[in-house]
Amino acid sequence: TGAQQSATVANPASGASSDLLPHFQLEPEDVYIVKNKAVSLACRATPATQIYFKCNGEWVHQGDHVTQHSTDRSTGLPTMEVRIEVTRQQVEKIFGLEEYWCQCVAWSSSGTTKSQKAFVRIAYLRKNFEQEPTAREVSIEQGIVLPCRPPEGVPPAEVEWLRNEELVDPALDANVYVTPEHSLVLRQARLADTANYTCVAKNIVARRRSASAAITVYVNGGWSTWTQWSGCSTSCGRGWQKRSRTCTNPTPLNGGAFCEGQNVQKTACTTLCPVDGAWSEWSKWSECGAECTHWRSRECSEPAPRNGGRDCHGPELDTRNCTSELCTHAAPGAEDVALYVGLVAVAVCLVLLLLVGVLVYCRKKGGLDADVADSSILTAGFQPVSIKPSKADNPSLLTIQPDLSTTTMTYQGSLCPRQDGPAKLQLPNGHLLSPLGAGRHTLHHSSPAAEGADFVARLSTQSYFRSLPRGTNNMAYGTFNFLGGRLMIPNTGISLLIPPDAIPRGKIYEVYLTLHKQEEVRLPLAGCQTLLSPIVSCGPPGVLLTRPAILAMGHCVEASAENWSIRLKKQSCEGTWEDVLQLGAEPCTELYYCQLEAQACYVFTEQLGRFALVGESLSMAASKRLKLVLFAPAACPSLEYNIRVYCLSDTQDVLKEVIQLEKQLGGQLIGAPRVLHFKDSYHNLRLSIHDMPSSLWKSKLLASYQEIPFYHIWSGLQPFLHCTFTLERLSTSTCELACKIWVWQVEGDGQSFTVNFNIAKDTRFSDWLVPDEVGTPALVGPSAFKIPFLIRQKIISSLDPPGTRGADWRTLAQKLNLDSHLSFFASKASPTAMILNLWEARHFPNGNLSQLAAAVAEVGKQDGALFSEAEC
Repeated sequence: TGAQQSATVANPASGASSDLLPHFQLEPEDVYIVKNKAVSLACRATPATQIYFKCNGEWVHQGDHVTQHSTDRSTGLPTMEVRIEVTRQQVEKIFGLEEYWCQCVAWSSSGTTKSQKAFVRIAYLRKNFEQEPTAREVSIEQGIVLPCRPPEGVPPAEVEWLRNEELVDPALDANVYVTPEHSLVLRQARLADTANYTCVAKNIVARRRSASAAITVYVNGGWSTWTQWSGCSTSCGRGWQKRSRTCTNPTPLNGGAFCEGQNVQKTACTTLCPVDGAWSEWSKWSECGAECTHWRSRECSEPAPRNGGRDCHGPELDTRNCTSELCTHAAPGAEDVALYVGLVAVAVCLVLLLLVGVLVYCRKKGGLDADVADSSILTAGFQPVSIKPSKADNPSLLTIQPDLSTTTMTYQGSLCPRQDGPAKLQLPNGHLLSPLGAGRHTLHHSSPAAEGADFVARLSTQSYFRSLPRGTNNMAYGTFNFLGGRLMIPNTGISLLIPPDAIPRGKIYEVYLTLHKQEEVRLPLAGCQTLLSPIVSCGPPGVLLTRPAILAMGHCVEASAENWSIRLKKQSCEGTWEDVLQLGAEPCTELYYCQLEAQACYVFTEQLGRFALVGESLSMAASKRLKLVLFAPAACPSLEYNIRVYCLSDTQDVLKEVIQLEKQLGGQLIGAPRVLHFKDSYHNLRLSIHDMPSSLWKSKLLASYQEIPFYHIWSGLQPFLHCTFTLERLSTSTCELACKIWVWQVEGDGQSFTVNFNIAKDTRFSDWLVPDEVGTPALVGPSAFKIPFLIRQKIISSLDPPGTRGADWRTLAQKLNLDSHLSFFASKASPTAMILNLWEARHFPNGNLSQLAAAVAEVGKQDGALFSEAEC
């Protein structure tokens, strides 16, 4: 020990070079002592005359070193290698004070060098897990988290998971991943995930297994669609008819709840009894005719056959000879002369009508623009609209304005010429609808629309008709020319604005707008994508527009740039859905643009087609708006009473469909609709009923709550999701219902409905069942716009050119809070027209023209030279 201590203070030889200091070729490394086995530490240095280990600051006895001398072949310098062994007892002597470490010190004639420290630790692994996975029963497609905190150990234990004793590999199954805290996460539970799961922890000492956790994935039953109503049980008179459904959509599995509600519905029916026809009395015999015959008649009217009854048998006319009087063939008299004169007059009238028809046809043919004749080429086979007049008593006809080639509408007023210099429009004292003076300006209107049946008949010849919904309940259609117009599907918030001059002059287009049900169109969604709007078609495809039309539709997204990526999708001719626009990003084409507002979006498009708004959540804070609506039967003849709670996407079209469905079922609204913000948190929606008077009512629900899976709601593809609470009143005399229904997302905020309702007569919320919108689905020409045509043209000509001090269309956009879209407006030939078109789409039919007039007037006041009212 004395020799070692003296070596530590040895000075390098005088004049020795620094490169003769020893350097280590092998340094000691960290090791673990497993059970009672000693560990070996080694180091090797060159050039070295002595090497000793120092452990925890104390030199190791020379006798404990195993030394080996050699010479480095490449340098010829002496090399020394030393080994020591460390036992468990040596480490345990200082256990708890500090970690046990050892270090090599090498000497040469030039000085000393120290190696790195090597730590010696006692390896172990405790037996008991800090947290083990537990057995669970979960609904299909629900997320599962199995926690596992392994036992304490040195070195720390590695964790792996077993499913039925087979290793779970997240690299092979995208539905599975393991968190840094060792929890096993199943993103969406599948039936195949029903198994026993075991958490395994291991290190160099031992391998520990947790208790196995049994995971059962169950499927709650769902009703199939109702079958068609059966025929009436009686062929004549009052009877019954029924329809049924089965709990097979899906079938309950692994203990899943059976479907709530009735599987058979009955309703009364009445079949009209057939009535066979019977003859009336014969009429009196007629006078004897020139042919010596007379006749009599009768009618099958006492009663007339109806409801499939048999017609009368036998002749309705009876003739016989006049044998009782002398019959002679008289010469033609005055009656014959009158007959011949009448026939000649009819022939002359027919010739005159034919001549008039030929003249009108020639005049029409000569007056039509050449472009009208071949407009059907651009409309994929549509023919120009018929010019026959509409019948006043036929409500199915679309009545629009007279033909542009024959009828005009004249406005009295003057249009001020544009002044040289920066003159602008000024409306300081007048209203936007004020007359324009004493000049004459003519506006043409379009021709009458075809009948609805004719339109659908022509539409059915096109290839794309197969993908359109049948019937006209959710469709609007009309015939348009350069004056433009709009289509609207009532009570849905869906409309299509065709601005003036969007259709080339001389062209006539038949345009449709239709709303699709989600089951009619397959819209593929991937990952966290969700449908945010209805699926809407406008067409026909291939129509040439010179300015963008504006498609308005509702949406249910609580939009924010950090939570959502929202895209406008359009279906191609091949049937695939393509992203044509990402909201908030620079548009890759000028064909489409979208203005997203709180409740609706406005899509500018120069190509008609099928559109939908799809979002992808970027964080779990992303949320959609759900409309929660409660319905119950208007009458309750039995003891059972069902309350249906619908969870709908918050758009008008879905609410319209549910209201129509409930009208057929005889339901009535029993609470004002509520809005719930549903977050992308993978948590299901739960519904429960509370606070019913137990002396009057009881719930037949077996569980404490009902649950709608997260993905059924989040996708947006199942619009009529609902739960039914079946209640039973203890007496038929009970008519008052008082309870509270809670609706909440697991680990989220919720809504409660306090229901106080009289089954027999309560109609407090019946106003919600009245349609919100009335009006014509198709409006053509000036009647489709709030801003008069000449006023609109004057605003455009005044504000399109750049003005002094910014008094132009940019200031108008700022006044109307549209300045975030300046780059889009600037890309169009007339930015002011785009602004006015968007104003029309947003504010029809209840827009406040006074506010628009005030905004235009403020723009005019910013310019130095203004129009004066006297000049106009």
